Amino acid sequence: MTRTVKKLNEYKRIALVAHDNRKKDLVEWAQWNAGILLAHHLVCTGTTGTLVEKTLHDRCKEDEELTLDRCQITKLKSGPLGGDQQLGAMIAEGNIDLIIFFWDPMQPHPHDVDVKALLRIAVVYNIPIACNRSTADFLISSQLMNEKYEVILDDFSQYLSRTIEPIR
Repeated sequence: MTRTVKKLNEYKRIALVAHDNRKKDLVEWAQWNAGILLAHHLVCTGTTGTLVEKTLHDRCKEDEELTLDRCQITKLKSGPLGGDQQLGAMIAEGNIDLIIFFWDPMQPHPHDVDVKALLRIAVVYNIPIACNRSTADFLISSQLMNEKYEVILDDFSQYLSRTIEPIR
């Protein structure tokens, strides 16, 4: 299989997602990392987007060096109502560079298949993904966070051009 390269700018498109039992953790994490997050485009599902936006707005009020001016926040639908699938489409279209997804492994979710599909598509497109706070800390503090970066992608053109036998 051949490979291609996707070039990322310093300005990253970061998806922030959290299950209900992990929203508090993600909001605390976003507040702690506001200075970094405010320099990027954030894409959030459902209620998470509203909570993150309020948290960052409040953080900017506390610290006059921080500003929402450059930060863009896109809010998708709630995960169970299609937000996970919207995010998956954005990944497939090359519009997400990094995912922070605080998911709750101890609770069953009605949209578990969507979550699994989201994690799968992130791996297919070689998107860095953090599923817990420790990994999110490592990703956000990486020097690559604010630099240009070349992502190596598998080239699926052979797969797409394969011969498909007609169904009889």
